[in-house]
Order: sequence, then C-alpha cells, then structure tokens
Amino acid sequence: MVPGLNRRAALLAAGSLLAAPRLARAQATRVRMILDWAYQSPNAFALVAREKGYFRAAGLDVTVDRGQGSGNVPVALAGGAYDIGYADINPAIRFMAENPDRGIVAFAMLHDRSPLCAIVRADGPIRTPKDLEGKRLAAPEFDAGRQLFPAFAKTAGIDASKVTFLSVTPALREPMLVRREADGVTGFVTTSALALKGIGLGLNQQRIMMYYDHGLNLYGGALLTTRRFMESSPDALRAVNAALIKAFIETMRNQQEMLDILKRVEPLTDVALERERNELNVERVVMSDNVRANGLSSVDPARLQTGIQQVEEAYGLTPRLQGAQIYTPDFLPPAADRRI
Repeated sequence: MVPGLNRRAALLAAGSLLAAPRLARAQATRVRMILDWAYQSPNAFALVAREKGYFRAAGLDVTVDRGQGSGNVPVALAGGAYDIGYADINPAIRFMAENPDRGIVAFAMLHDRSPLCAIVRADGPIRTPKDLEGKRLAAPEFDAGRQLFPAFAKTAGIDASKVTFLSVTPALREPMLVRREADGVTGFVTTSALALKGIGLGLNQQRIMMYYDHGLNLYGGALLTTRRFMESSPDALRAVNAALIKAFIETMRNQQEMLDILKRVEPLTDVALERERNELNVERVVMSDNVRANGLSSVDPARLQTGIQQVEEAYGLTPRLQGAQIYTPDFLPPAADRRI
C-alpha cells in the first residue's frame, strides 16, 4: 500500500462536508441527540451522519439515542437531558403552547407534510372524510391522529361529534380494522399502513385519507433544540444541522446505504419493511412540490402560523404562539445544500 494513501482518503472524505462549519479541533464539542422512536428508516439519517463521520469531520461528538415517542422529545430537551432532538413538530407546538417559558424551538423542518391520516377498508362504504360520520375509529388516546382529529374534521367538513373513537392499545389498533371491529383507524401513514399490510390488509386494500389532502396542512418531522443551547452553542448547532441535512438527503439518494447502516446499528431491523417504510415516507411526507422547487426546510411563515393555530384549537389551548417562537431558519446551511 502506498504510504499516506489512507490519510489522503480520510482528508478527502472530511472535505465532503464543506457545508458544515468547522469547530475548534482541540476538543470535539459534545452534542446529545434523541430521536422520536426506535431506529427506523425515517430517522436513520442521524445514524448515517454518525456512521459516515459527518459529525466528527465538523468537530462534533454526537450521541444518538432512540426515543419513546415524539411527545417525549420536547420534554427531554426542556429537562436538559438532551441538546437536540428529532420529532414531529406538532407535539412540540402543543408543549410550547402549554409551557411557553421552556424555549423549545425547531431549527430545521425535514418533513414538509404531516404523516397523519385516517385509514379505512377500500372495499367498505367510507369513500370520503364526510363518510366517517356515524362510524367507529380505533386509536390509542395519545395517538396524534386522534388528538388532532378535531382539526382535521373542521377542515374536511366532518361533524366530529358524530364520530366515535374506540380507545385501544397500539397493538390492537390495526387488528380492529382487519377484523371489522372498527370502521377505521387514525395514526401515521408510515406506521399504520404498513402494520395493516403486515396482518393481511394490503396497501391496495386500504383507503388512506391524508389529513393534508383535506385542508389540515401541517408540517411534520423537525429538528428541535432549546433556546438555551441555541444561544450557548450556535456554531455547534449550525454544524450539526449541516451534517444532519446532508445525511438526510443522502438517505433519499442512496437508500441501500442507509438500510445497510441501519441494519448494522440495529441487527433486528427488517430491511424489506424499512425499505417500504422509507419509500412511503419519501412519497407521502417528504417530497412535496415545495421541496422539489425550494429544497428542505423552506418554511412558509403564514402556513406555519395557521398550523400552530390549528394545533392550539385542537387541544383547546389559548392561542398564544407565534411562528418565530417555534421555528428559526437562522441555523440552516445554504439553500443549495438543501436541494434534493
């Protein structure tokens, strides 16, 4: 082997992260990150950034821990256990509306659309959201699709008082629909649609009503932090944002590499399932017309404000939040580095 070849290769690899600002190399800046759930394809971009050395190249030492649900991420951040997190933005909006002094803020919006949906049988009588009136929907009480159903009902022209929710555990939700013990379910399309397929109700046998197709145009997965960390470590936040967005884009350009990394980190990964989950996530949640034209995290302030108001109303909260309190674009990499 030619002496110095490995060193030159390492330098070239590090140079591929030019978008990320360099931090002082004397000691890597430690950043603690929590994900929304177990390691799966939609959040595997964080593992890609770690395993491919993007954090290290930017002078960061980033730990990436699995989470226990999107609603827990703002709680963990506010409590100081983590510096940044990845989660659905809407529970964070609720948390901030209820705890405006805790300073949770999104610094990148990775999902231009929300994965929230209602799913019914394609061979049944429910063909439009209005047909849900008089029907039974199964969902856990904490399910975001259930909690935000009143907002969906308002925009879709449904009389929510005529819809009955059956409170079930997550494990029983989809089987209730398959056994015809419920007329539909609410949840994330990337979770419920695949769970239904796994127990015998194929995607072509489902009628999926995305909330965004019926007026509830919320944003989805976001990178979150606290104003405390944002103000104390702005360079680290810019660097980690650049690394994560670079890795996020790579998961779409090279799906197999992402799946290989996911399988290596989490050996119990069902690769075929995660491939399908990733493709569904990209199609239904990530790749909107806005993202195709303007790149990731091209947030419309008016749309964000409308979404905040819809979330506050759905939870019966006093309107108080402004978009600038919940989202900042100040730590994004250049627009050219956010195009897919």
